[in-house]
Amino acid sequence: MPTSPTTVLIVGSGPTGLTLAIDLARRAVDVTIIDKAPQFPRSSRAKGPNARSLEVLEDLGVVEEVLAAGSAPLPMRKYRGGVAIADAAPFADVHPTPDSPYARPRTVAQWRLEEILRDRLATYGVRVGLGRELVGLAQDDTSVTAALADGGEIGARYVVGCDGGHSAVRKLLGIPFEGKTDETQMMVCGDVEAEGPDRGFWHQWFDEDGAVMLCPIPGTRSGWWFQAGPETDGSGAPVPPSLESFQRLFAKHTGLPGTLLSQAELLSTYRVNERMADRYRVGRVFLAGDAAHVHSIAGGLGMNTGIQDAYNLGWKLARVASGQADPALLDTYEEERLPVAAGVLDLSAERLRATMEAIKKPGGGLDTAVTPQTRNPGDGYPWSSLARLGATALLRAGDRAPDAPCRDLAGGAPRRLFEAFTGPHFTLLGFGAGTAPALREASAAYAGELRAYGVDVDDAHGLADDGGHARSAYGIAPDEDLLVLVRPDNHVGLIAPPGELRAIGEYLSAAALERA
Repeated sequence: MPTSPTTVLIVGSGPTGLTLAIDLARRAVDVTIIDKAPQFPRSSRAKGPNARSLEVLEDLGVVEEVLAAGSAPLPMRKYRGGVAIADAAPFADVHPTPDSPYARPRTVAQWRLEEILRDRLATYGVRVGLGRELVGLAQDDTSVTAALADGGEIGARYVVGCDGGHSAVRKLLGIPFEGKTDETQMMVCGDVEAEGPDRGFWHQWFDEDGAVMLCPIPGTRSGWWFQAGPETDGSGAPVPPSLESFQRLFAKHTGLPGTLLSQAELLSTYRVNERMADRYRVGRVFLAGDAAHVHSIAGGLGMNTGIQDAYNLGWKLARVASGQADPALLDTYEEERLPVAAGVLDLSAERLRATMEAIKKPGGGLDTAVTPQTRNPGDGYPWSSLARLGATALLRAGDRAPDAPCRDLAGGAPRRLFEAFTGPHFTLLGFGAGTAPALREASAAYAGELRAYGVDVDDAHGLADDGGHARSAYGIAPDEDLLVLVRPDNHVGLIAPPGELRAIGEYLSAAALERA
């Protein structure tokens, strides 16, 4: 049956689709989100958001719930011949700094993260439509019609496919998904109940002919993520995952009784896939998350790259759909995110190779996959056509905008820059007293789109940089007067002297892109 037209139809209700739906809904964009699944999955595939994704979740208003639902990364205990031989804590030396409040990822079951995001989306009156499978797409210059398996149709101005590696949206668009599937790199996975192992560690048993890994699931008393190389039958073919197979693998590689494991659920076989689409857009239809790119599990980058895709696309879709920006702005989504995905694919593939070599040696383990690059890949978009103006000693247009602790001049309360950024608006920071007139003029000219804050500027929205953290993070000298425009996705839009208000107006409307 037909469905009322919507501005944006999102296909797929995993973390990517939910992030995008929240970002659009909070901007008062009419959004519909559907999923072909008949019920919400209890999937635990992804192990949680990284530091950059936690910044996104803070902006969406859910970070405290995510932190409470998860745990800090656990140390990894590695075994050979059933004997513990080494512990590794790859995040032990990583700590929050004034410019980066979430130094470490958070371990949380994917189903719990999705619950939190769905609850947040519901506060905007939007709920996921389950059991609605996309089977057709037709578009013209002004709209898209999505055909559903039940015979219904949904009309939309834009459609975004967030429907995973087997994306129906991508297939209907005819976009190739180039790359490889490595059938030799297989794992069986599942959630199990286990008694005995210390829940303070991620346990990793390695030997010459396989491995078993157990990681405790936060928020459960005895739930664990189970991963292992597959069991094979007499002909060498992999045995389908089951509780009995898991018990045999566990006993073989750990030397412990297999009966310690019970109640295996969410059983699956994982093959290493390294693929990506060569474009993220066909007309009014976009791809995001695993629909656009899939990676090896090394480094835990897949879900995080998808969340950050959605965060990049949301504000752009909203501004174009509302008429606030030129449609050329939508071209920058692929321009910015496709190179990031390509880099993540190369990085995760390299880390997988390094890890597979490491586990052949005593003391080697999954900690090999963790590097400074995997902790926070893709700090910005300096190549983007949206990054055309300005730089400081530390930052370029296109870079991630740092956090910093400040103080409200009016009331004296502590106020972080991220708190000033929170919401769907642009933020204009004025460093130095000489920016005060420009801040007042911008506030009046772009009310509703932009919020202006003076750093060490004595006005109603002034922020005191008592510790010098803001100027230090932004690379601005104490005697410098500069304007920094921060995009709604918390990247630096432009850096300019106080007299460049025209450039700010052009940036907000994307008019400069049209001319470029």
